Amino acid sequence: MYLVVFRNRKRADVDTNAYLADAARMEAMAAAQPGYLSFKSYVADDGEVVAVSEWENRASAKAWRAEVSHAQIQARGRREYYENYTVMTCENPETHHFP
Repeated sequence: MYLVVFRNRKRADVDTNAYLADAARMEAMAAAQPGYLSFKSYVADDGEVVAVSEWENRASAKAWRAEVSHAQIQARGRREYYENYTVMTCENPETHHFP
């Protein structure tokens, strides 16, 4: 398994409707990619967003990162949506389950 953690903070003047439309489109496209396992997004009380996507392997996640439409929306995000962001990745994370 390969995890991608995307922590971000939106700009104060973000066009929320445009952002939500792009985010929904990207989520649907990611789910159709080979190797996609899951996606969840959480908003903290201070407005920071943490999004976690799970992939079968690093190659699958890298292929999604390089997908043309995704790359175009990433560029738009840097220009129009995000004040800042951090991407963290982890291959074969140690996992523990509680029933």
